[in-house]
Amino acid sequence: MVDIKTILATAIESSASDVHINVGIPPILRRNTELIDMDFPVVSDKDVEEMIKSMVEADRFKEFKQNKDLDFSTSLEDGHRFRVNAHYQRETMAISFRVIPNEIPLIDDLHMPPIVKELTDLPRGLVLVTGHTGSGKSTTLAAMIGSINMKYRKRIMTLEDPIEYALENQESMIEQREIGCDCPEFASGLKHVLRQDPDIIMVGEMRDLETISFTMTAAETGHLVFSTLHTINSAQTIERIIDVYPAAQQNQIRTMLANTLQAVISQTLFKRVDEPGMVPCIEILLCTSAVRNCIRENRIYEIPNIIETSRRLGMQNLDYSIAEMYSKGYIDREEAVIRSSNPAKMEKTLVQGDKIDIVQAPEGVKVKSKK
Repeated sequence: MVDIKTILATAIESSASDVHINVGIPPILRRNTELIDMDFPVVSDKDVEEMIKSMVEADRFKEFKQNKDLDFSTSLEDGHRFRVNAHYQRETMAISFRVIPNEIPLIDDLHMPPIVKELTDLPRGLVLVTGHTGSGKSTTLAAMIGSINMKYRKRIMTLEDPIEYALENQESMIEQREIGCDCPEFASGLKHVLRQDPDIIMVGEMRDLETISFTMTAAETGHLVFSTLHTINSAQTIERIIDVYPAAQQNQIRTMLANTLQAVISQTLFKRVDEPGMVPCIEILLCTSAVRNCIRENRIYEIPNIIETSRRLGMQNLDYSIAEMYSKGYIDREEAVIRSSNPAKMEKTLVQGDKIDIVQAPEGVKVKSKK
């Protein structure tokens, strides 16, 4: 049998971000976006079954056999942790692991705009971190919660599937609840969390109508709420939330969202060229009065233009962030052009060498100028 702990330990030594186990081939790791074959024997169906059984209890393995998918977390004896999804493909079991760094990163070390750190000072409202799978949403959220934990005496409640970063009490008191272990689902956890005296709530993912509804209610009742969505920009994020509701409720939800939403951070990762690793490029929407009016009046199509013209208020679009990361020597020119929303304009911007000048000043948050 191929030992899963040895595979995972090797992945850590190789600085991998993911490990994939499929029947009929050796394990494969992902490092800096590239898939690399590991030097292990071909995995059998029996190997995969034993791997899963070694990581979960009998009742959860039974649940996996019934539902064909199971999310959980696991760890090595040295403390390294992994987010895990066991699933079926072509009628055989398979496993995907995401490596969770041992230490919670500082926001300053993630190459985030200063406004991201300032958003942790908000007293209430909804802050969303969005992006595709593997875009670093969980890391950004952990860094933001960690920043609060170092500064404020707050009671922080998290609902995660599964728990990724293990948060230790510093100034704040933190409770982390794992879906499937500590509560059955996000909706039930959110239903009861308001009776647990939270100041800050972190919801791992807004997956469905019920979860979105409870999350927005928590923000509306005066809590600071952080969550994620699998959307690629701010306008799509707002539309996704509204479209989840029945048509008869959408006007009411627009008003609620306009009143509670504070910011949307939409991010994607780029491979670094100056050193091994990844760097995020980020679109930032801050809910100024103009943005709130657009949400209420269903003029979501105007939001990209507001972001473009509100740079000095702290907003930025993805292309601006890409140009900034290129100007700092972090990302490749060709990738910067190809992955921008307007390649021709980006090509011209990079040729001209436009200067990047950000001044972060969101509504309701004090921010020092960064000239």
